[in-house]
Amino acid sequence: MAAPDGAAKRLVVFFSPNGTVHEHWRPSGSGADYAFPAGSVLEPLQDFREKLIVCDGLDFVAATNHEGGMAAMLTGQGAVDSVTGGKSLDQFVAAELGAATKFPSLEFGVITSPWGSGVQTRMSNAGPAQFVTPDDSPASVYDRMFADAVGGEEAATRLRARRERIVDLLVDEVSTMKSQLGAQQRIKLDAHLSALATLEQGLQAVDCDAPTAPMALDPIANDNFPVVGRAQMDLLVMSLLCDMTRVASIQWSHTVGPVVFSWLGVGEGHHSLSHIGDQDVAGVGRFIDCERWYAEQFAYLLGQLDALPDPDGEGSMLDTTVVLWAKELGDGRLHECLDVPFVVAGGGDCFDLGRYVDFGGAPHNQLLVSICQAMGLSNDTFGNPAHGSGALPGLVSQ
Repeated sequence: MAAPDGAAKRLVVFFSPNGTVHEHWRPSGSGADYAFPAGSVLEPLQDFREKLIVCDGLDFVAATNHEGGMAAMLTGQGAVDSVTGGKSLDQFVAAELGAATKFPSLEFGVITSPWGSGVQTRMSNAGPAQFVTPDDSPASVYDRMFADAVGGEEAATRLRARRERIVDLLVDEVSTMKSQLGAQQRIKLDAHLSALATLEQGLQAVDCDAPTAPMALDPIANDNFPVVGRAQMDLLVMSLLCDMTRVASIQWSHTVGPVVFSWLGVGEGHHSLSHIGDQDVAGVGRFIDCERWYAEQFAYLLGQLDALPDPDGEGSMLDTTVVLWAKELGDGRLHECLDVPFVVAGGGDCFDLGRYVDFGGAPHNQLLVSICQAMGLSNDTFGNPAHGSGALPGLVSQ
Protein backbone atom coordinates (compact mmCIF):
# COMPACT_ATOMS: atom_id res chain seq x y z
CA MET A 1 0.00 0.00 0.00
CA ALA A 2 1.47 3.34 -1.04
CA ALA A 3 1.11 6.11 1.52
CA PRO A 4 -1.17 8.97 0.38
CA ASP A 5 0.35 12.37 -0.21
CA GLY A 6 1.02 14.07 3.12
CA ALA A 7 1.02 10.85 5.14
CA ALA A 8 3.97 9.95 7.33
CA LYS A 9 6.26 7.27 5.94
CA ARG A 10 7.40 5.54 9.12
CA LEU A 11 6.26 4.75 12.64
CA VAL A 12 8.40 4.36 15.75
CA VAL A 13 7.05 3.38 19.19
CA PHE A 14 9.20 4.14 22.26
CA PHE A 15 8.06 2.57 25.54
CA SER A 16 9.15 3.20 29.13
CA PRO A 17 7.38 1.53 32.06
CA ASN A 18 5.71 2.07 35.40
CA GLY A 19 3.74 5.26 34.89
CA THR A 20 4.78 8.68 36.14
CA VAL A 21 4.08 11.37 38.74
CA HIS A 22 1.88 13.86 36.92
CA GLU A 23 2.91 16.83 39.03
CA HIS A 24 6.47 16.44 37.77
CA TRP A 25 5.53 15.33 34.23
CA ARG A 26 3.00 17.95 33.13
CA PRO A 27 4.20 21.04 31.26
CA SER A 28 2.97 24.46 32.35
CA GLY A 29 0.55 26.44 30.20
CA SER A 30 -1.56 24.89 27.46
CA GLY A 31 -1.90 24.68 23.71
CA ALA A 32 0.94 26.34 21.85
CA ASP A 33 1.70 28.45 24.94
CA TYR A 34 3.37 25.78 27.03
CA ALA A 35 6.74 25.22 28.68
CA PHE A 36 8.71 22.52 30.45
CA PRO A 37 9.38 23.58 34.05
CA ALA A 38 12.95 23.32 35.30
CA GLY A 39 13.58 19.88 36.74
CA SER A 40 10.45 18.36 35.21
CA VAL A 41 10.40 14.96 33.53
CA LEU A 42 9.99 16.35 30.02
CA GLU A 43 12.47 19.23 30.30
CA PRO A 44 15.10 17.27 28.27
CA LEU A 45 12.72 17.59 25.27
CA GLN A 46 13.03 21.38 25.19
CA ASP A 47 14.96 21.44 21.91
CA PHE A 48 12.07 19.59 20.22
CA ARG A 49 9.26 21.63 21.74
CA GLU A 50 7.97 22.72 18.32
CA LYS A 51 7.96 19.15 16.99
CA LEU A 52 5.91 17.57 19.80
CA ILE A 53 2.39 17.16 21.03
CA VAL A 54 2.34 16.38 24.74
CA CYS A 55 -0.89 14.43 25.25
CA ASP A 56 -2.56 14.54 28.68
CA GLY A 57 -5.94 13.27 29.87
CA LEU A 58 -6.08 10.00 27.93
CA ASP A 59 -7.69 7.01 29.64
CA PHE A 60 -7.57 3.29 28.96
CA VAL A 61 -11.19 2.09 29.03
CA ALA A 62 -11.88 -0.84 31.36
CA ALA A 63 -8.17 -1.47 32.03
CA THR A 64 -6.26 -1.21 35.26
CA ASN A 65 -3.02 -2.25 36.93
CA HIS A 66 0.23 -3.22 35.24
CA GLU A 67 -1.05 -6.19 33.27
CA GLY A 68 -4.21 -4.48 32.07
CA GLY A 69 -2.30 -1.38 31.05
CA MET A 70 0.37 -3.30 29.16
CA ALA A 71 -2.25 -5.37 27.36
CA ALA A 72 -4.33 -2.33 26.35
CA MET A 73 -1.64 0.23 25.61
CA LEU A 74 -1.04 -0.54 21.93
CA THR A 75 -3.92 -2.92 21.18
CA GLY A 76 -6.90 -0.89 22.39
CA GLN A 77 -8.19 -4.26 23.67
CA GLY A 78 -9.20 -5.42 20.23
CA ALA A 79 -10.64 -8.89 19.70
CA VAL A 80 -9.83 -11.03 16.70
CA ASP A 81 -13.03 -9.88 14.98
CA SER A 82 -12.27 -6.16 15.43
CA VAL A 83 -11.02 -3.99 12.57
CA THR A 84 -7.51 -4.31 13.94
CA GLY A 85 -7.77 -8.04 14.70
CA GLY A 86 -6.26 -7.72 18.16
CA LYS A 87 -2.98 -6.46 16.72
CA SER A 88 -0.91 -3.82 18.46
CA LEU A 89 -0.48 -0.45 16.76
CA ASP A 90 2.93 -1.27 15.30
CA GLN A 91 1.89 -4.67 13.96
CA PHE A 92 -1.35 -3.36 12.48
CA VAL A 93 0.35 -0.45 10.73
CA ALA A 94 3.10 -2.73 9.40
CA ALA A 95 0.54 -5.17 8.02
CA GLU A 96 -1.57 -2.44 6.43
CA LEU A 97 1.40 -0.65 4.86
CA GLY A 98 2.63 -3.93 3.36
CA ALA A 99 5.92 -2.29 2.48
CA ALA A 100 8.36 -4.31 0.35
CA THR A 101 11.08 -4.00 2.97
CA LYS A 102 13.37 -6.63 4.43
CA PHE A 103 11.40 -6.60 7.68
CA PRO A 104 7.69 -5.72 8.01
CA SER A 105 8.64 -4.39 11.45
CA LEU A 106 11.58 -4.52 13.85
CA GLU A 107 11.21 -4.84 17.62
CA PHE A 108 14.18 -3.65 19.69
CA GLY A 109 14.36 -4.51 23.39
CA VAL A 110 16.49 -3.33 26.29
CA ILE A 111 16.59 -6.06 28.98
CA THR A 112 13.27 -7.55 27.92
CA SER A 113 14.13 -11.27 27.94
CA PRO A 114 14.89 -12.29 31.57
CA TRP A 115 11.19 -12.55 32.59
CA GLY A 116 10.19 -14.50 29.49
CA SER A 117 7.16 -13.85 27.29
CA GLY A 118 3.86 -12.74 28.79
CA VAL A 119 1.40 -9.92 29.15
CA GLN A 120 3.72 -7.97 31.47
CA THR A 121 6.76 -8.22 29.21
CA ARG A 122 5.42 -7.86 25.65
CA MET A 123 3.83 -4.75 24.17
CA SER A 124 3.60 -5.90 20.53
CA ASN A 125 0.91 -8.36 19.51
CA ALA A 126 0.26 -10.10 16.20
CA GLY A 127 -3.23 -10.91 17.50
CA PRO A 128 -4.91 -11.53 20.86
CA ALA A 129 -2.24 -12.97 23.21
CA GLN A 130 0.09 -13.53 20.22
CA PHE A 131 3.15 -11.86 21.67
CA VAL A 132 5.88 -10.49 19.41
CA THR A 133 9.25 -10.83 21.13
CA PRO A 134 11.63 -7.85 21.07
CA ASP A 135 15.27 -8.70 20.42
CA ASP A 136 17.31 -7.29 23.32
CA SER A 137 20.75 -8.19 21.96
CA PRO A 138 22.34 -5.51 19.74
CA ALA A 139 24.69 -8.16 18.31
CA SER A 140 21.74 -10.34 17.31
CA VAL A 141 19.88 -7.39 15.79
CA TYR A 142 22.99 -6.35 13.87
CA ASP A 143 23.40 -9.85 12.45
CA ARG A 144 19.76 -9.94 11.35
CA MET A 145 20.00 -6.52 9.75
CA PHE A 146 23.38 -6.75 8.05
CA ALA A 147 24.20 -10.44 7.54
CA ASP A 148 23.83 -9.87 3.79
CA ALA A 149 26.42 -7.10 3.86
CA VAL A 150 29.08 -8.78 6.03
CA GLY A 151 31.92 -10.41 4.10
CA GLY A 152 31.98 -8.01 1.18
CA GLU A 153 29.78 -7.48 -1.85
CA GLU A 154 30.64 -10.81 -3.47
CA ALA A 155 29.64 -12.77 -0.35
CA ALA A 156 26.50 -10.67 0.05
CA THR A 157 25.50 -11.29 -3.56
CA ARG A 158 25.98 -15.04 -3.13
CA LEU A 159 23.92 -15.05 0.06
CA ARG A 160 21.06 -13.05 -1.47
CA ALA A 161 21.05 -15.28 -4.55
CA ARG A 162 20.92 -18.41 -2.39
CA ARG A 163 18.02 -17.05 -0.36
CA GLU A 164 16.16 -15.99 -3.50
CA ARG A 165 16.61 -19.50 -4.96
CA ILE A 166 15.14 -20.99 -1.78
CA VAL A 167 12.14 -18.68 -2.04
CA ASP A 168 11.71 -19.59 -5.74
CA LEU A 169 11.75 -23.30 -4.86
CA LEU A 170 9.13 -22.75 -2.17
CA VAL A 171 6.93 -20.82 -4.61
CA ASP A 172 7.20 -23.63 -7.15
CA GLU A 173 6.37 -26.24 -4.51
CA VAL A 174 3.37 -24.33 -3.20
CA SER A 175 2.10 -23.65 -6.73
CA THR A 176 2.27 -27.36 -7.57
CA MET A 177 0.35 -28.25 -4.42
CA LYS A 178 -2.35 -25.69 -5.15
CA SER A 179 -3.87 -27.62 -8.04
CA GLN A 180 -4.31 -30.66 -5.80
CA LEU A 181 -6.29 -28.97 -3.01
CA GLY A 182 -9.82 -27.78 -2.34
CA ALA A 183 -11.06 -24.20 -2.32
CA GLN A 184 -10.44 -23.51 1.39
CA GLN A 185 -6.92 -24.89 1.28
CA ARG A 186 -6.18 -22.88 -1.88
CA ILE A 187 -7.14 -19.67 -0.04
CA LYS A 188 -4.55 -20.47 2.62
CA LEU A 189 -1.93 -21.26 -0.01
CA ASP A 190 -2.65 -17.97 -1.79
CA ALA A 191 -1.91 -16.15 1.47
CA HIS A 192 1.31 -18.16 1.78
CA LEU A 193 2.30 -17.26 -1.79
CA SER A 194 1.64 -13.59 -1.05
CA ALA A 195 3.90 -13.82 2.01
CA LEU A 196 6.64 -15.44 -0.07
CA ALA A 197 6.36 -12.67 -2.67
CA THR A 198 6.76 -10.07 0.08
CA LEU A 199 9.80 -11.94 1.41
CA GLU A 200 11.38 -11.99 -2.03
CA GLN A 201 10.80 -8.25 -2.43
CA GLY A 202 12.42 -7.67 0.94
CA LEU A 203 15.49 -9.67 -0.04
CA GLN A 204 15.95 -7.40 -3.04
CA ALA A 205 15.09 -4.14 -1.28
CA VAL A 206 18.07 -3.53 0.98
CA ASP A 207 21.12 -1.71 -0.33
CA CYS A 208 22.95 -0.24 2.64
CA ASP A 209 26.51 -0.49 3.89
CA ALA A 210 26.89 -2.18 7.27
CA PRO A 211 28.08 0.11 10.08
CA THR A 212 30.58 -1.00 12.69
CA ALA A 213 29.21 -3.90 14.72
CA PRO A 214 28.13 -3.14 18.30
CA MET A 215 30.67 -3.82 21.02
CA ALA A 216 30.55 -7.21 22.68
CA LEU A 217 28.71 -6.97 26.01
CA ASP A 218 26.21 -8.80 28.16
CA PRO A 219 22.87 -7.41 26.93
CA ILE A 220 20.96 -8.37 30.07
CA ALA A 221 23.41 -7.03 32.67
CA ASN A 222 21.72 -4.26 34.66
CA ASP A 223 24.58 -1.78 34.39
CA ASN A 224 24.71 -2.19 30.60
CA PHE A 225 21.17 -0.82 30.25
CA PRO A 226 22.28 2.62 28.93
CA VAL A 227 24.87 1.23 26.50
CA VAL A 228 22.53 -1.43 25.13
CA GLY A 229 19.75 1.13 24.75
CA ARG A 230 21.97 3.55 22.85
CA ALA A 231 23.16 0.77 20.51
CA GLN A 232 19.57 -0.32 19.91
CA MET A 233 18.43 3.22 19.09
CA ASP A 234 21.31 3.65 16.65
CA LEU A 235 20.40 0.38 14.92
CA LEU A 236 16.74 1.39 14.88
CA VAL A 237 17.56 4.65 13.12
CA MET A 238 19.80 2.80 10.66
CA SER A 239 17.02 0.32 9.88
CA LEU A 240 14.75 3.21 8.90
CA LEU A 241 17.42 5.10 6.97
CA CYS A 242 18.31 1.97 4.99
CA ASP A 243 14.59 1.29 4.39
CA MET A 244 14.91 -2.14 5.96
CA THR A 245 11.59 -1.45 7.66
CA ARG A 246 9.01 1.33 7.97
CA VAL A 247 7.84 0.32 11.46
CA ALA A 248 10.07 -0.08 14.51
CA SER A 249 9.72 -0.10 18.27
CA ILE A 250 12.05 0.09 21.23
CA GLN A 251 10.88 -1.35 24.54
CA TRP A 252 12.84 -0.33 27.63
CA SER A 253 12.40 -3.16 30.12
CA HIS A 254 8.71 -3.89 30.80
CA THR A 255 5.94 -3.16 33.24
CA VAL A 256 7.03 -3.97 36.81
CA GLY A 257 10.52 -3.63 35.36
CA PRO A 258 13.13 -3.98 38.12
CA VAL A 259 16.04 -2.18 36.43
CA VAL A 260 18.23 -0.28 38.91
CA PHE A 261 19.50 3.04 37.54
CA SER A 262 22.91 2.57 39.11
CA TRP A 263 24.55 4.92 36.59
CA LEU A 264 22.53 7.73 38.20
CA GLY A 265 23.61 6.74 41.69
CA VAL A 266 20.18 5.23 42.40
CA GLY A 267 20.01 2.05 44.47
CA GLU A 268 16.31 1.03 44.19
CA GLY A 269 14.65 -0.66 41.26
CA HIS A 270 12.57 1.49 38.91
CA HIS A 271 9.33 -0.31 39.78
CA SER A 272 9.88 0.15 43.51
CA LEU A 273 10.61 3.83 43.00
CA SER A 274 7.40 4.23 41.02
CA HIS A 275 5.39 3.41 44.17
CA ILE A 276 6.99 5.94 46.54
CA GLY A 277 4.43 8.30 48.04
CA ASP A 278 4.59 12.09 48.01
CA GLN A 279 5.63 12.18 51.67
CA ASP A 280 9.03 10.74 50.67
CA VAL A 281 10.24 13.77 48.75
CA ALA A 282 13.75 12.40 48.22
CA GLY A 283 12.41 9.07 46.98
CA VAL A 284 10.07 10.74 44.50
CA GLY A 285 13.03 12.83 43.38
CA ARG A 286 15.00 9.68 42.59
CA PHE A 287 12.12 8.35 40.51
CA ILE A 288 11.89 11.65 38.63
CA ASP A 289 15.63 11.48 37.94
CA CYS A 290 15.01 8.09 36.29
CA GLU A 291 12.06 9.44 34.30
CA ARG A 292 14.14 12.39 33.11
CA TRP A 293 16.76 9.88 31.96
CA TYR A 294 14.13 8.21 29.80
CA ALA A 295 13.23 11.64 28.42
CA GLU A 296 16.89 12.14 27.55
CA GLN A 297 16.86 8.86 25.62
CA PHE A 298 13.72 9.92 23.76
CA ALA A 299 15.41 13.24 22.95
CA TYR A 300 18.46 11.35 21.65
CA LEU A 301 16.28 9.28 19.34
CA LEU A 302 14.49 12.38 18.04
CA GLY A 303 17.83 14.13 17.56
CA GLN A 304 19.22 11.25 15.50
CA LEU A 305 16.18 11.27 13.24
CA ASP A 306 16.12 15.04 12.96
CA ALA A 307 19.80 15.18 11.96
CA LEU A 308 19.27 12.91 8.95
CA PRO A 309 17.71 14.16 5.73
CA ASP A 310 14.83 12.08 4.44
CA PRO A 311 16.20 9.93 1.58
CA ASP A 312 13.46 11.31 -0.68
CA GLY A 313 14.50 14.90 0.03
CA GLU A 314 11.40 15.87 2.04
CA GLY A 315 12.83 17.41 5.19
CA SER A 316 14.41 15.36 7.94
CA MET A 317 13.72 11.76 8.90
CA LEU A 318 11.85 13.10 11.93
CA ASP A 319 9.65 15.23 9.69
CA THR A 320 8.46 12.11 7.86
CA THR A 321 8.32 9.71 10.83
CA VAL A 322 5.70 9.52 13.58
CA VAL A 323 7.38 8.78 16.92
CA LEU A 324 5.15 7.82 19.86
CA TRP A 325 6.36 7.69 23.47
CA ALA A 326 3.93 5.38 25.26
CA LYS A 327 3.39 4.28 28.85
CA GLU A 328 1.10 1.65 30.31
CA LEU A 329 0.01 3.50 33.49
CA GLY A 330 -0.90 6.98 34.61
CA ASP A 331 0.14 7.43 38.24
CA GLY A 332 2.00 4.19 38.90
CA ARG A 333 1.43 4.47 42.64
CA LEU A 334 -2.33 4.09 42.11
CA HIS A 335 -2.07 1.31 39.52
CA GLU A 336 -4.45 3.35 37.37
CA CYS A 337 -4.69 3.53 33.60
CA LEU A 338 -6.12 7.05 33.80
CA ASP A 339 -4.40 10.20 32.57
CA VAL A 340 -1.84 7.98 30.86
CA PRO A 341 0.97 10.17 29.48
CA PHE A 342 1.83 10.07 25.78
CA VAL A 343 4.10 12.21 23.63
CA VAL A 344 3.76 12.36 19.85
CA ALA A 345 6.71 13.68 17.86
CA GLY A 346 7.47 14.26 14.20
CA GLY A 347 5.13 13.39 11.42
CA GLY A 348 5.49 16.78 9.73
CA ASP A 349 2.21 17.94 8.23
CA CYS A 350 0.22 15.12 9.82
CA PHE A 351 -0.16 16.88 13.16
CA ASP A 352 -0.56 20.36 14.59
CA LEU A 353 2.73 20.18 16.44
CA GLY A 354 4.18 22.35 19.20
CA ARG A 355 1.34 21.94 21.69
CA TYR A 356 0.40 20.57 25.10
CA VAL A 357 -3.18 19.26 25.03
CA ASP A 358 -5.39 17.88 27.80
CA PHE A 359 -7.95 15.60 26.15
CA GLY A 360 -10.13 15.45 29.25
CA GLY A 361 -10.48 11.70 29.70
CA ALA A 362 -10.85 10.72 26.04
CA PRO A 363 -10.24 7.02 25.32
CA HIS A 364 -6.71 6.41 24.17
CA ASN A 365 -8.15 4.27 21.37
CA GLN A 366 -8.71 7.57 19.58
CA LEU A 367 -5.00 8.33 19.81
CA LEU A 368 -4.27 4.97 18.15
CA VAL A 369 -6.74 5.86 15.39
CA SER A 370 -5.02 9.23 14.98
CA ILE A 371 -1.63 7.56 14.51
CA CYS A 372 -3.08 5.21 11.91
CA GLN A 373 -4.66 8.08 10.00
CA ALA A 374 -1.39 10.01 10.09
CA MET A 375 0.17 6.95 8.45
CA GLY A 376 -2.40 7.15 5.65
CA LEU A 377 -4.73 4.41 6.89
CA SER A 378 -8.50 4.81 6.92
CA ASN A 379 -9.70 2.83 9.96
CA ASP A 380 -12.05 4.78 12.21
CA THR A 381 -11.70 2.52 15.24
CA PHE A 382 -8.77 0.80 16.88
CA GLY A 383 -9.18 -2.19 19.12
CA ASN A 384 -12.52 -2.48 20.89
CA PRO A 385 -14.96 -0.29 18.89
CA ALA A 386 -17.05 0.23 22.03
CA HIS A 387 -14.13 2.22 23.47
CA GLY A 388 -14.51 5.16 21.12
CA SER A 389 -14.23 5.93 17.44
CA GLY A 390 -12.60 8.55 15.29
CA ALA A 391 -9.35 10.46 15.72
CA LEU A 392 -8.67 12.73 18.68
CA PRO A 393 -10.22 16.10 17.85
CA GLY A 394 -7.59 18.56 16.72
CA LEU A 395 -4.69 16.12 16.76
CA VAL A 396 -4.46 15.13 13.10
CA SER A 397 -4.15 18.02 10.65
CA GLN A 398 -7.09 18.41 8.30
